[in-house]
Amino acid sequence: MLIITQTALELGFLYAPVALALFLSYRILDIADLTTDGCFVLGAAVSVSLTAAGHPFLAIPAAMLAGACAGLITAFLQTHLGVPSILAGIVTNTGLYTVNLMAMGWKANQSLLGSDTVFTLARDAGIGGTWYELLLAVIVTGLAAVLLRLFLGTHLGLSLRATGDNPDMVRASSLNPAFTISVGLCLANAMTGLAGAMVGQYQKTVDINSGTGIVVIGLACLIIGETVLGRRSMTRGVLAALVGSLIYRFIYAVVFYTKIVPVECLKLLTAIIVALAIAAPSIRRWAAFQRRKAAAKGKGGN
Repeated sequence: MLIITQTALELGFLYAPVALALFLSYRILDIADLTTDGCFVLGAAVSVSLTAAGHPFLAIPAAMLAGACAGLITAFLQTHLGVPSILAGIVTNTGLYTVNLMAMGWKANQSLLGSDTVFTLARDAGIGGTWYELLLAVIVTGLAAVLLRLFLGTHLGLSLRATGDNPDMVRASSLNPAFTISVGLCLANAMTGLAGAMVGQYQKTVDINSGTGIVVIGLACLIIGETVLGRRSMTRGVLAALVGSLIYRFIYAVVFYTKIVPVECLKLLTAIIVALAIAAPSIRRWAAFQRRKAAAKGKGGN
């Protein structure tokens, strides 16, 4: 049971930057960024390739930079070429398939067997004992969450928040929404690249299809966290992304080890959870309307 808990915590923190990225793009900027799937693989591919070349520490910022470049392309398509946000993400995600193959040396997968990673180096240095992987994941993800929260409190961060709320008002205030959207998408995809980089070194492998469904999982984590903690402040929103990622991984572990639901059906279950969570406000309004309608009929009958 301890091993299951430890693994769930490790994966929860390692994948949490994806939920943080979606919090920034989906909640703050109100943009459905579908670059996430390809960007996650891009981060993992860059990280694994550089780690195999003997640069495990350099691999982390390099993966984040690659992710930021992917976000910049999506932002450029959206803000300068007039491509709708969803289509811009799809176009970039499609192009990233070839870029990811290129980053992996034109192979569909790449392994790090026999190579040192940031995790094995931490273990060899005696950092964290048997919990070295969890400790490193907590440090990296915790630092990303703190920096994101601090950024959202700066002038530029407030401009990003205003852009998501009312772009016309931002434009009237002599701010350039194209710039704020570009910054936001670059940061969001840099965090997705960070998640891919850490997961790639953690699992010591990367596959061209390993990012499939990551955007749905990230949304599930974010929505689960917001259901538990709410969305009343930026700090709570950032914490919700972290907590939701941990809860999702615990649910995944329980399903995997207890066989309550076939593992093959887990992504379908995730999609249903996301759909219901997003539709929850409409469902609540419909239910409230039906209650008022029934109450009115009851009074009319009396």
